[in-house]
Amino acid sequence: MTDGTAGKGSSAHGRYHHGDLAAALVTAGLELVRAGGPAALGLREATRVAGVSPSAAYRHFADRAALVSAVADQALHQAGRAMQARMDDHGADTDPARRARGHLRAVGLGYIDFALAEPGLFQLAFQTPGPSDATSDVATHYASPTDQVQHPLVLLMSALDELVEVGVLTAARRANAEWACWSAVHGLSDLATRGPLHAQDRAAVQQLAEYVVDAAIDGVVGGDPSEPSTTKPVTGAGAKRSRG
Repeated sequence: MTDGTAGKGSSAHGRYHHGDLAAALVTAGLELVRAGGPAALGLREATRVAGVSPSAAYRHFADRAALVSAVADQALHQAGRAMQARMDDHGADTDPARRARGHLRAVGLGYIDFALAEPGLFQLAFQTPGPSDATSDVATHYASPTDQVQHPLVLLMSALDELVEVGVLTAARRANAEWACWSAVHGLSDLATRGPLHAQDRAAVQQLAEYVVDAAIDGVVGGDPSEPSTTKPVTGAGAKRSRG
């Protein structure tokens, strides 16, 4: 029995290997989304890229929604890896408070880095609904002990918990802090990938990203508003429009 491939053992693109069609279709889906955004993803399009017949896809994915879900999962894993890499690059500060704050900052900047580098995958990854049950805990839904790569929300919550452990963030201010932080970085990412900031210079957006992340952390931690900001003025993207 075959999966309806164009040629036994491999596709016309040399990508598909017998017995791994599901993975090949997901890989093809990632390519489609990178090139054309979430709207470009479809079963027929994925089979074309993988080099197999359209009917072969239905052995693994019942419909487009099933393929979208599988590709979105991979996009989420890539986002998690980007965030983890940013955390690893942060280094090991000897001061627990600075180290914890640096980890949270790396999580936020890693999220934005991924959005800027992979706008199509970013849009797909975070347009998929979470648990439909209103009583479900969203973080628990995404925290799978079998995953080698943590969901971005889990990485964010872990960084916030670290701030509590070292005494930087109080337990009272910790409640729901992940939503304030996530909203800030996701909002900027969306503005930068398909909104008013899309045409801005990358350096200006990166500078703005640092400002937004630092402001979000200050807001959650409850920094002293009398202290001067350590962020630099944003040029280009943050320039005020003249009024005539």
